[in-house]
Amino acid sequence: MGLDSEALVNVQGDAYTVDQALSNLQQTEDAGLRYYAAWWLGRFRVAQPEAIAALMVALEDGTDRSSDGGYPLRRNAARALGKLGDRQVVPALIQCLTCSDYYVREAATQALESLGDPRAIAPLRSLLAGGVEAALPVPGNPHLVQPYNAILEALGSLGATEAVGEITPFLSHGVAQVQNAAARALYQLTADPAYCQALVGRLQEPNLQLRRSAMMDLGAIGYLPAAPAIAATLAENSLKLIALQQILEHHLQEQGFPGQGLGPDSHQVLALMDNLL
Repeated sequence: MGLDSEALVNVQGDAYTVDQALSNLQQTEDAGLRYYAAWWLGRFRVAQPEAIAALMVALEDGTDRSSDGGYPLRRNAARALGKLGDRQVVPALIQCLTCSDYYVREAATQALESLGDPRAIAPLRSLLAGGVEAALPVPGNPHLVQPYNAILEALGSLGATEAVGEITPFLSHGVAQVQNAAARALYQLTADPAYCQALVGRLQEPNLQLRRSAMMDLGAIGYLPAAPAIAATLAENSLKLIALQQILEHHLQEQGFPGQGLGPDSHQVLALMDNLL
């Protein structure tokens, strides 16, 4: 939502204003207050020029460092900018893709996906350099060399059909979630339902996290034939409802709702949702 500088928002019982958030982000030396201010500006979609400018400065912050050498404030600033819908920040977010902090690169990738600017395609493709053979874990860290899940999902959302050849090898990556992200992206780029069938198959995995991951991927791409399998998946009903709602919204958009009304497929998804409530 948009807020003017006088607006008050109740946050954990405290009145917090846009002016206070900007002051904390720009002037305080308290890292925690700055981190919270960046989050708050994104959470409440404060897209004022002053807020965007302050967040872009925070993208280059070098004072807030974590024990692993990362940049927490940069991460939150990137996340916030992805929510504000202003594409003037795209070059700055692209620059973040070269940051030494894995989580800054991940946050910037997700922000670029949200903004939907095709200028991000080439820089994101460059992060796939070396292919699946180079997509290895970082020794002593809980993550891979690059945030491949986010990169693959972003390329799919951005319609990067030129990257199909680079994405396809990731279907055989050693990490199942990366395989899921590749299948998701390839379906978006080719419309081949075979990629979605691989995700549907994941709904039977013994690992709950993999079932959740596949379910949310199927919801994100709006794959209608997966609706019954999602409803039957052994997972939380709350997550099933989120995935089914995404599928329904995607289908209604394709069908031109409300002009065309609700068809039988829409009624089927609604019935599945009702049974989960």
